[in-house]
Amino acid sequence: MMIHAHPGPPIRHTQRPAPAVVLRNVSRTYGDPANPVHALRDVSVDLHRQEFTAIMGPSGSGKSTLMNVIAGLDEITGGQIWLAGDPIGTLDDTARTLVRRKHIGFIFQSFNLIPTLTAEENITLPFVLSGGPITPEQRAWIAHLVGVLGLRDRLDHLPAELSGGQQQRVAIVRALASRPSIILADEPTGALDTRTAREVLALLTTAVREYGQGIAMVTHDPLAASYADRILMLADGRIVGEHRGLDPRQISEIIIGLQEARQ
Repeated sequence: MMIHAHPGPPIRHTQRPAPAVVLRNVSRTYGDPANPVHALRDVSVDLHRQEFTAIMGPSGSGKSTLMNVIAGLDEITGGQIWLAGDPIGTLDDTARTLVRRKHIGFIFQSFNLIPTLTAEENITLPFVLSGGPITPEQRAWIAHLVGVLGLRDRLDHLPAELSGGQQQRVAIVRALASRPSIILADEPTGALDTRTAREVLALLTTAVREYGQGIAMVTHDPLAASYADRILMLADGRIVGEHRGLDPRQISEIIIGLQEARQ
């Protein structure tokens, strides 16, 4: 199966499924109450399966905090977040961890592979952590992903024996393996050369359009953001724009405008 950059239009479904993630009036405040830092201010947004969302904004705009509260890694100060229908803001740490393992896949700039585990062991690690056996259906799905991403002859290699692009492909298989409700990708192409970055972005686009995956990606890169179905712009903890169909130059102009507005 060939993977191409910018594959055809998304599959159209007659009835859109419920959002994978729902945020309503979410706020996150840090620091001294007398001099608070408002990392997020009254954020309301839905993240869907079958959609690739890029999250952009100047440094300090709240991008990382937004990802952290969606994942339940950071407490919210106000509002509510539902992950696959579960109100994660009201769950205790144990319940939140279980929901996160079931419904969220992660892809990081630094790959976050365990250096002492093989590629195959890194891929299956989330299943080991969950304590349940891998079903034949899950094994078949993993084998399919491994084949599509060209990793069949790399499964017994340690991360140090893989190129950066191969390591990120392993991380993508790991994220997709459990068919999560949403994948959170934090600068997934930041450590890659331009050609490899394009290949990874094409793979993420394929995951959305062919596998129905939902992806939310934080990025500073206008080229990376141009692969997304929609772009959310953050500034000073608020969503200040939502855009579709922009090219890298148009995205750059919006980011420059937001940065100039803060000066």
